[in-house]
Amino acid sequence: MSKKSSPNSSTGRAENGGRVSLKDVARLAGVAPSTVSFILNGKAQEMRIREEVAIKVKEVARKAGYTPHQVAVSLRTGQSRILGLVVESISGSFFAALARVIEEEASRYGYRVVYTSTENDAAKGRAMIHMLSHWHVDGYLITPAPGMEKDIQELLDKKRPVVLMDGFFPSIKAPFVLVDNYAGVKTGVQQFIKKGYQRIGYVTADVDLIQLDERMNAYRDTLEANNMPVQKKRILKIPYNHPRADAIRLIAEFLQNISPRLDAVYFSTNYLGLLGLESLRQLNWQLPKDIAMMCFDDHDIFRLYQPGITVMEQPVEEIAKTAIQLLMKQLGKTDIRIRKTQVRLAGKFIQRGSL
Repeated sequence: MSKKSSPNSSTGRAENGGRVSLKDVARLAGVAPSTVSFILNGKAQEMRIREEVAIKVKEVARKAGYTPHQVAVSLRTGQSRILGLVVESISGSFFAALARVIEEEASRYGYRVVYTSTENDAAKGRAMIHMLSHWHVDGYLITPAPGMEKDIQELLDKKRPVVLMDGFFPSIKAPFVLVDNYAGVKTGVQQFIKKGYQRIGYVTADVDLIQLDERMNAYRDTLEANNMPVQKKRILKIPYNHPRADAIRLIAEFLQNISPRLDAVYFSTNYLGLLGLESLRQLNWQLPKDIAMMCFDDHDIFRLYQPGITVMEQPVEEIAKTAIQLLMKQLGKTDIRIRKTQVRLAGKFIQRGSL
């Protein structure tokens, strides 16, 4: 046994029992760490290292289960081949679907994706960005929480590749891609009016997000454009992260107690729409007999729930693919011609039995 070997050499374990390091491979192979580095980085021939030594080192590294330390690789090459994805909630159906397509598209360009979430908390979002920065990710895909303007601007000032999704900040000139929120709600409210509904309510989340502001503006503007009054009592704002049971109760009370009673209601997110269905069940109301219903963004339950919930479906796949293209363009990984870096995509109106 060589003097540089150890009792652990036959097992391929590190001397300290932890992760196998480059120094461990050097010890097991009986060569200098610099020699291992040159060989594993494809520079054996350039550094005139004998072929048999290179073969031996590669075999030792394979048997030992050696993998390069990602941060060290990124520091050396300037690339980690990792993208940071920061979303509102990993558990939400929209964000889960978005993450799935992003991961698929990123892999086509040879990138992996690290997922994090903010729960719409700027402090948590800031911490996630700092963590991803420490990991030297090559680019950032972010659904911004209120209050993250400074953090995103700092990334842009540092020339870091960034694409915002699902929302944006008017004061920041960052690439973004999202559904056309205003047009989506406008179409829905127009359909209510076309069907003869006159007392149209609106349920939204009480949180400062540009996409929810645009949806609310569309609701108000469309009513006014059709000479219908916008009444505060017909608008319900649910506190963000409000306990589920309390939110269901608030919606039920809103629908039951308003006078005159609403004949239609629009929910600004699919999560609120799901809570709305539970409220309707508590009230023992039937769709569309007792009230018509529509929701921004689809959900599997909306397709299965009888008689089916009318929705404005977000183009999740197109949002994800466009975001990756915008990011890859910044990273110099695609020749695709992109005319716009701030993209609004059309939603798809799907009429079901609730209308």
